Amino acid sequence: MPLSEHEQRMLEQMERALYAEDPKFASALEGSGLRTYTRRRVYQAVAGFLVGIALLMAGMVAKQVWLSVVGFLVMLGCAVLAVTGWRKAPKPGEQAAGGPHARGQGRQKRSMMDRIEQRWQRRRDEQGGH
Repeated sequence: MPLSEHEQRMLEQMERALYAEDPKFASALEGSGLRTYTRRRVYQAVAGFLVGIALLMAGMVAKQVWLSVVGFLVMLGCAVLAVTGWRKAPKPGEQAAGGPHARGQGRQKRSMMDRIEQRWQRRRDEQGGH
């Protein structure tokens, strides 16, 4: 269900107020900052994975089992970080296509928007249905 003109105007006013009050937070919510953050996190995880491989090999060469175990754990942790960071990263065309109003494409964001719309409807109904 699309927003009415009045609701869209109110949403735009809230966005402008958020940008005026805390522009750093507002730009982080936009998604481009989130995309670079998740991309950087994935790159760091890949670098950590390579360090884990080096530790694993060094432990094998030095015949130090504990070093190999630490290397394996580093590799495992970094692999988990890389996979979760990659899944959370928005697709490149997702943000550019629709701007700030097209952010509700994901399942969680859509359900959040549904809850907000339901609350908004409830408030309107309680106030007399304007």
